[in-house]
Amino acid sequence: MTKKQRALEIIERLKKEYPQADCTLDYDQAWKLLVSVRLAAQCTDARVNVVVEKLYEKFPDVNALAEAPVEEIEKLVHPCGLGNSKARDISACMKMLRDEYGGKVPDDFDKLLKLPGVGRKSANLIMGDVFGKPAIVTDYAGRIVGAAGGIH
Repeated sequence: MTKKQRALEIIERLKKEYPQADCTLDYDQAWKLLVSVRLAAQCTDARVNVVVEKLYEKFPDVNALAEAPVEEIEKLVHPCGLGNSKARDISACMKMLRDEYGGKVPDDFDKLLKLPGVGRKSANLIMGDVFGKPAIVTDYAGRIVGAAGGIH
């Protein structure tokens, strides 16, 4: 069996084992998923989905969020916990998107990892869910919580 055949077999097994391995964060633009993923650390996706509604009402795009005072962001994201560090990361990430990527989320894994607050799990989620590239997202215990890019 070739590597490609083995990979396809694994993908088929994952589809059967995890038929509903979808992202439960609500988003309609890539940068919003970046924000939500950062807020989801030690917080439920359901709470994040509620919190971001108010955040996006006040700061509706990358530029608005990049220009927002960190203290304003922190007030809005506080219900997700770790508000200070999450607000700093979100602010810095949006500034980097605006200044280095023309307001667009990069579709390169290594570039995603350079964004403040983005680790491997978050980068894999973005690569799979937003860009449809092969990616598997696992939780802290190694359980698959999302798979994309032809896996689901």
